[in-house]
Amino acid sequence: MVIIKDLKFTYSRRQDPLFQDLSCELPSGSIVGLLGKNGAGKTSLLKLMIGLLRPTEGFVRIMGHEPAKREPALLQDVYFLPEEFHQPGVSIRSYVRANAGFYPRFDQELLNRLVADFELPDNKKLNQLSYGQKKKFLISFALSTKCRLLVLDEPTNGLDIPSKAIFRRVMAGSLDEDQLVIISTHQVRDVENLIDRVLMLEKGKFIMQKNLYEISSKLHFATTSSPEGENILYHEMVPGGYKVITSQADGSSSVDIELLFNAISNGTEKMKEYVK
Repeated sequence: MVIIKDLKFTYSRRQDPLFQDLSCELPSGSIVGLLGKNGAGKTSLLKLMIGLLRPTEGFVRIMGHEPAKREPALLQDVYFLPEEFHQPGVSIRSYVRANAGFYPRFDQELLNRLVADFELPDNKKLNQLSYGQKKKFLISFALSTKCRLLVLDEPTNGLDIPSKAIFRRVMAGSLDEDQLVIISTHQVRDVENLIDRVLMLEKGKFIMQKNLYEISSKLHFATTSSPEGENILYHEMVPGGYKVITSQADGSSSVDIELLFNAISNGTEKMKEYVK
């Protein structure tokens, strides 16, 4: 689905490269979480994937296409939801009538259901909605396109707690096996029960590319009363004790992605060796 090979990118010849020798392959049928600290280049990487930026060296391929060429055959199968957006002063119905035709697989029945699930008002223009309501409509529209590649930049920003729960439910229940979803987020807790593969960016490189099964086969996540122990690779204090990561023993724990992110970003070299 998505192939990135030896990618180098810089915004200016006077600047150091943002990415250097970046490579990965992402198959369809998965939800990928793109994680990284502020300034790691997550949004730039998303734009390189969908063709809004062009690689300095190396290449990006989506379904065999070079996205920077902006070919209609590819664009009809890719949808990008940016973190920042502008909504026109038109109704939901008018917006859909003007834009749904660009996506051959558009599912109107799915959109109707998602709009109802998110309790969006149909008597207001889009620019009159709150930020959270606008975001919920764009999420609904994105899923309804049925594009084979959905790229979502901070999709849960602006959503209240009930809406985040609905987001997780509709994401889990609205995707087909031939779709790939890439979610860039700082709100890891909002999506950790959805994603099945983690990409972590740091200093222009992927420091981790693993699916959750690979991670859970190597690492054990638990809460204990003490951070002491020879097998503890990383720990954080929490109310009532400590969250810890140890080497896997019995395969019984789920992956705490937020703790994993903190461990890789701030942990020891021994910790990083486990996820190479």
